Amino acid sequence: MNNQLSARIQDSSRGFSKSQRAIARYLQEHPEEVAFMTASRLGATVGVSESTVVRFATEIGYSGYPAMQQAVQEMIRNKLTSFQRLEMTSRNFPQERLLDAVLGQDIDILRHTRESRDEEAFYRAVDALVGVRRVFVLGAGSSLALATFLAHYLRLVFDTVLLIEATSEASIYQQMVRARAEDAIIAISFPRYSKKAAKALQYASSRGMTAIAITDSRLSPVAESASHVLLAHSDMVSFVDSLVGPLSLINALIVTVAIRKKQEVAETLRQIESIWDEYGVYEKVEERNA
Repeated sequence: MNNQLSARIQDSSRGFSKSQRAIARYLQEHPEEVAFMTASRLGATVGVSESTVVRFATEIGYSGYPAMQQAVQEMIRNKLTSFQRLEMTSRNFPQERLLDAVLGQDIDILRHTRESRDEEAFYRAVDALVGVRRVFVLGAGSSLALATFLAHYLRLVFDTVLLIEATSEASIYQQMVRARAEDAIIAISFPRYSKKAAKALQYASSRGMTAIAITDSRLSPVAESASHVLLAHSDMVSFVDSLVGPLSLINALIVTVAIRKKQEVAETLRQIESIWDEYGVYEKVEERNA
């Protein structure tokens, strides 16, 4: 049980009614089921009303049932194996509802990321990034896709962008051996957190580099050594990590840094477009009249 969630239940337990004690007991014994139950379904399972479940969530200090359920989800996603995630999804969602459930969850993730954004932290990170010499980008596991995307577009903004191959700790340090204080590293890590990403950020900080962490919590291992922390909500869809929130944040980071370096970026883009045209890199699709 998540320490904070468990502490909230413990602190409020003396005032619990019989129904609330039943909810607390089920929550502590079956968190992986509660993570995907509606309030009405949890109430039916425990034998209480939906309103009693909602009141229980507020009684232990959450704004409502969704906030409490999010805390449960964040707890279990750090512990469940991929197989357990798949089994849990199979139990909780009928196949004919999966498309709607996944799309709806992604929409909620984007909304939560937008509502909880820290604009001051974001623009401080941008200010620090625009003046650096080189940028190292690191992401392990599913975060590698985000790191690859980020590095691809940052190469249009900076002269040197290095996508670190996180095959081993030794390999990471070898790729960063020439890093200097005028360089930056952007490390991306979401549950289950990569130890390699956290250690790489520690190394970067020891070299005086601008260290930017893109993660989901200030308690994340990569946040500990970062000079700038950018938070985005993420969640699990079965055994798949839903990273629409971090991707949207990365889009914003790329666009904002590019606008800050507009003159340089515009010249680079003009040159690239000229080369693409000269060598016929892309097919040109002519508009046709209907």
